[in-house]
Amino acid sequence: MSYNYIAIEGNIGAGKTSLAKMMAKDKNAKLILERFKDNSFLPKFYKEPDQYAFPLEMSFLADRYHQLKEDLSKTELFSSFILADYFIDKSLIFSRKTLKQDEYALYSRLFKIITSSLPKPELLVYLYLKPEHLKSNILKRARDYEKDIELSYLDNIQRSYFEHFKTLKSTRVLIIDTEHIDFVNRQEDYEKIISVVFQDYPIGITRINFP
Repeated sequence: MSYNYIAIEGNIGAGKTSLAKMMAKDKNAKLILERFKDNSFLPKFYKEPDQYAFPLEMSFLADRYHQLKEDLSKTELFSSFILADYFIDKSLIFSRKTLKQDEYALYSRLFKIITSSLPKPELLVYLYLKPEHLKSNILKRARDYEKDIELSYLDNIQRSYFEHFKTLKSTRVLIIDTEHIDFVNRQEDYEKIISVVFQDYPIGITRINFP
């Protein structure tokens, strides 16, 4: 099937940006990369989560919205499709774990208002890795503000993704288990990913495991 808009998602350290860059170059896609490195609240949040959770999540939402609103409205003549390394709903997924109940209630209302006009991806690809492997990848990329992320936090985020996927009634969700492959360093593993992404999937959740 030919998709016009694909989003790649995954937990922290799952390799979504690496895969998005590889696929965009290989398949001539217009690439949209999340601009999280510019968020000044992120290092503060990891040190004092209670104090900085709400401004962090609001700043992420604002930045993601403006970026997608701008980039999705532009057409590029020589690009075959749009490929993003995030899905706007990740704002809801993370905020549900980081915000207090009353803060989340306000945040979710604002989220629905702000994002109602955004196009949704025709296919959402989720890269699955166990928390211990995610942690290993996080340590390898050596971002100082990420080094203290705990396995329990990664596990909670992963569970939140799966819970959220069950609520998506009109989205194709493809979960790819990457536990036993290394698509960044092995071409044959990357080709395995490609072979399953561009297929015709029904609305709902499809999960693929590689032996």
